[in-house]
Amino acid sequence: MNETHDPQAGSWVASANQAGCDFPIQNLPFGVFLGPQPTIGVAIGDQILDLRACAELGWISEEFRDAAGAPALNGLMALAPDALSRLRRELNSLLREGSLPVESCLIPMRHVEMQLPAQIGDYTDFYASIHHATNVGKLFRPDQPLLPNYKYVPIGYHGRASSIVPSGHPVRRPGGQRKEAGSDVPSFGPTRALDYELEVGCFVGRGNALGQPIPIGEAASHLFGLCLLNDWSARDIQAWEYQPLGPFLGKSFATTISPWVVTLEALEPFRAPAAPRPPEDPVLLPYLDSEEERRCGAFDITLEVHVGGERKSRGNFRDLYWTLGQLLTHHASNGCNLRPGDLLASGTVSGPDPGSRGCLLEMGRGYLKDGDEVIFRGYCERAGYPRIGFGECRGTVIG
Repeated sequence: MNETHDPQAGSWVASANQAGCDFPIQNLPFGVFLGPQPTIGVAIGDQILDLRACAELGWISEEFRDAAGAPALNGLMALAPDALSRLRRELNSLLREGSLPVESCLIPMRHVEMQLPAQIGDYTDFYASIHHATNVGKLFRPDQPLLPNYKYVPIGYHGRASSIVPSGHPVRRPGGQRKEAGSDVPSFGPTRALDYELEVGCFVGRGNALGQPIPIGEAASHLFGLCLLNDWSARDIQAWEYQPLGPFLGKSFATTISPWVVTLEALEPFRAPAAPRPPEDPVLLPYLDSEEERRCGAFDITLEVHVGGERKSRGNFRDLYWTLGQLLTHHASNGCNLRPGDLLASGTVSGPDPGSRGCLLEMGRGYLKDGDEVIFRGYCERAGYPRIGFGECRGTVIG
């Protein structure tokens, strides 16, 4: 925590000081907008600070100018945490109330199209919510909802990076093989069980060399920031194909992410203890355990799903069984090399209550229709601190 988290600070950008704003000066998330070429920006109120323009005018230090002028965030993501913290301080100072306004570097959000924030080389989706895993497991294995490995090892699979799209991109209903109940053979056609999955995405910052694991005590220094993520799922295709190797075409047709990446430093005031484990649960293997991870490895982020203007659920990211640090450490534990801009997803975020279930499969209320618009929202709130928001993760189903 430092001066950039000062709850009393305001900005000369008036919209950033309004109650309920997602992007106050304490947030300063990064994204990429098209204007006319892909350009890195920082969200402040309802405006975007153009980092390339700031670099050209000398408003930010020379050490950041090459990365700030790039068409994607990978260069910034590769910076060491102390360098990123210095950049955040510079941006905070530039936008803080009382500073000389740099209005020539501002662009209204409504005037631009947002792009994917990074070149995503690899995408891994996890299964970190024990509530989701239990609810889904009960549908298929009522007597043993959780498989024996779940409480020992973070479960994940390698997703498809090429079909990740930015918020607002339409999602076409996929076709595939599905086997109807009572039928002896499968058929091919559009999915009849299109679902959303409420997730949080985490971008890798500094990578690791091939063959070099990342200790749990260093995991946070390799994480850049978070976004909202919708792992669209065709449940009938998924059910037929997933054994024995796991998700494939039922998942790879589209994944939507929100455009703004909220840095870990911005989220420091909203850290929370890792979800408590019942005393009968197995002891964590040492490589996944640390006192700091237990004390503050989770984040208190409220997550909401809206479909067709109706709120379907509200949950919280702190309810996950596995923390982001544990996901990253496990991913690299075999020496797998992670790179700046790689995306890790939490898996469906569901809580202990029926109103906090993060997908329609768990709710048992049918599936998405053509024309349905699915919107995810996320935000952090804590007494004495301004609200920090993630914006929206939005997608409309088309036939």
